[in-house]
Amino acid sequence: MIKQRIQKVFKRPDSLKGTPFRFCPGCGHSIMHRLIGECVDELGIRGKTIGIAPVGCAVFAYDYFNFDIIECAHGRPPAVATALKRLLPNRVIISYQGDGDLASIGTAEIIHAANRGECFSVIFINNANYGMTGGQMAPTTILGQKTTTTPEGRIPEIHGYPLPVAEIIAQLKGTVFVARTALDGIKGVKETKRLLMKSLQYQIKGKGFTFLEVLSPCPTDWGMKPVEALKWISTEMKQVYPTGVLKDIN
Repeated sequence: MIKQRIQKVFKRPDSLKGTPFRFCPGCGHSIMHRLIGECVDELGIRGKTIGIAPVGCAVFAYDYFNFDIIECAHGRPPAVATALKRLLPNRVIISYQGDGDLASIGTAEIIHAANRGECFSVIFINNANYGMTGGQMAPTTILGQKTTTTPEGRIPEIHGYPLPVAEIIAQLKGTVFVARTALDGIKGVKETKRLLMKSLQYQIKGKGFTFLEVLSPCPTDWGMKPVEALKWISTEMKQVYPTGVLKDIN
C-alpha cells in the first residue's frame, strides 16, 4: 500500500512529456505545470485541450505538455484563446500567463476577454517581478520590494501601486469564477489544484470566463533560497494579495 502511494506521488502525469524542466530551482512554474498535467489527466480531456504559452519563463511549454500548445505574441494569449474557443467550442482552452505578459503588455487583452465573458480558463502566475528578463519591477511588485529597476524598493509616488489583478477581473460581469492561491507550501499546492480543477470544470460545462491567480516563488530573482521564497510569499505577498475565492457564480 505504501509503495503504491509513493508510486502515485512520483508518477509523471501523462499530460507531461519526459523533458526536464529548464526552470530555476524552487521556481513555482514547475509545480504549476505538474498540477495542470494532473488535472487534465484526471478530467480525461488531454485529447481536446489546447494550451497557450506566454512570452516569459514558461515560453517552452510546448516542450513540457503532452497536448496541443500554441505560442503567441507577448500579452496576446486572451485574443488567441478567444479565436480558438469560438472556432473550436468543444476544446478546453488554457491560457497560461505571467505578470509581465498579462498584467503589463497584455492588460487590454485580458480585461476585454474577461468583460466579454469568453469561455476559457486563465492561469495567472504572479511572482512579483519580470523573471525571464532579469528581475525588473512588474505591475505586481509589492511596495518596498527591491528589484533590478527598483534598487531602493518600489515607491508608490514614483512607481505606482501593486496591481490587484484578480480583484479587477472579479468586478467584470463577464467572469464566473475568480480566485487567488499561493504555492507557499503543501496546503497551498493542494488548494491550487482544487481551484484549478474547478476552473476547468466550469469551462467544460460552458459557464464562462474563469481566472486563477497563483502567487508563485521566484528564488533566483528575489535573491533568496527556495525555502525563504516560500516564507516570503506567506509573510509578504499574501498581505498584499489575499488568497481565496473572489467570485463564484454556480
